Amino acid sequence: MLIDAHCHLDFEAFDDDREAMFDRARAAGVGHFMVPGTTRERWPDVLALGRRDDVHVSLGLHPYFMHEHGEGDVEALAQMLDDHPEVRALGECGIDARFEKTLDDQWELFNVQLRLAKARHLPVVIHCVHANDKVSKRLRQLDLPAGGLIHAFAGSPDQAWKFLDLGFVVGLGGAVTYQRAQRLWRTVKSLPEDGFVLETDSPDMPLCGYQGQRNEPARIVQVCEMVATLRGETTEAVAAQSTATVKRVFGLPDA
Repeated sequence: MLIDAHCHLDFEAFDDDREAMFDRARAAGVGHFMVPGTTRERWPDVLALGRRDDVHVSLGLHPYFMHEHGEGDVEALAQMLDDHPEVRALGECGIDARFEKTLDDQWELFNVQLRLAKARHLPVVIHCVHANDKVSKRLRQLDLPAGGLIHAFAGSPDQAWKFLDLGFVVGLGGAVTYQRAQRLWRTVKSLPEDGFVLETDSPDMPLCGYQGQRNEPARIVQVCEMVATLRGETTEAVAAQSTATVKRVFGLPDA
């Protein structure tokens, strides 16, 4: 069984065929889904999905949506984490350095969320774009007890190992399917078997050959095949490694 370690199945892109999407995923061998929260407005939809037997969730405030975050959101997040023990992690949170105008506010919001996670011994799901070195430095300073996931990792082997040494794992998705991703390919080959998880970031991060199309969890099978090819392993071995690591990081039951 494959687990999609990061997919936004609450997004409106799936409103017209969400159950059919789940059916396609199951038919492809994807049996479980980790759905992160991105804004306060979307948390109820995320929690609703979390009532499914095959979905677990996290809640956070995403740096891409800084314009949607408002006063009281951090306090609301803290309360939600306390009121919903089924939430497996804090996130998606992090830093996206492409958006320079909001960067100072991003760091402030990120730091607050990291402290919430540390106080509650929760793993953290981190969005990190063009900021691997700065984010790993901050994580080292805070010494988070439960590690987490560096989602959609696209950095160098050295950057990946800095995160691994801090108790985090890296998420591998559609980016690995592109010929231009030579640095990422080197990283994939360098990772230990318990250092990565497979994800799609659906409906985003389309795979090579699907540019411009909505992504969905069934396509994690192709991500798995590419990672297996790069590592010289079988797809069954890579799937088993990823599934075991997702369960470990987020404390999922074996059943």
